[in-house]
Amino acid sequence: MSIQVGDKLPEVTLIEATTEGPKPVTTAEFFGGKTVALFAVPGAFTPTCSAKHLPGFKQNAGAIRDKGVDAIACVSVNDAFVMRAWAEDQAVGDDVVMLADGSGVFAKAVGLEMDGSKFGMGTRSQRYSMIVKDGVVTSLNIEEPGQFSASSAETLLGQL
Repeated sequence: MSIQVGDKLPEVTLIEATTEGPKPVTTAEFFGGKTVALFAVPGAFTPTCSAKHLPGFKQNAGAIRDKGVDAIACVSVNDAFVMRAWAEDQAVGDDVVMLADGSGVFAKAVGLEMDGSKFGMGTRSQRYSMIVKDGVVTSLNIEEPGQFSASSAETLLGQL
């Protein structure tokens, strides 16, 4: 069963990919006391993630923040070094916080993992976006496999 609107995020540790190196951060620390626009991708450097999903949040970062969002974060089942390299490749700067879920613990805890084995990717995260206020999901947009629209920055912006 996947997480639902009204549910509190589970307590897990993610790794923030910073310019100073990997920094462990718990969900309570990262999401507590603020409004966060979170989106998840199946993999860094993958076609849709790199061409549409991450760029959409970068391009709309100002408008999203203007609606009261304190942070925009991208989470993926990749390590922090890959997430940092992807951030640099996409020139996200401070617009998007890159969170590594290297072992898929967060994806499993929220019930939004997927089997990407047929693509040589193993267990990954489904594509989704959510608005989280003080650790509680207030909006959730889960994509159908192979699709990209429900979890876009533009959709999330319309929900703020």
